[in-house]
Amino acid sequence: MFKDHPEGLVLSVRVQPKASRNAIRGVHENALKIALTAPPVDGAANRACIAFLAKKLGVAKSAFELLCGQTSRSKRILIRLTPGSDFKARRDEFRKILRT
Repeated sequence: MFKDHPEGLVLSVRVQPKASRNAIRGVHENALKIALTAPPVDGAANRACIAFLAKKLGVAKSAFELLCGQTSRSKRILIRLTPGSDFKARRDEFRKILRT
């Protein structure tokens, strides 16, 4: 689900748009499954996904970049970390927060 990247960590996500509420629904095919209330129109679900993850992980929205999956339910999102950060420790911290 998390992979190391020179600038931080890449998170694989599976989005379920137009859900009744924003929530983490577990793991689906080695990706974090996230239900979002936003519709999959004009990037609304992508923006909602980044905002949801930023709030959940306590990371600024500006630290997130959608690497692929702009028009797909399956996405790869880069979480940029401060240079010199212990990526393994942050990955473990994020897993604990996301309970995966």
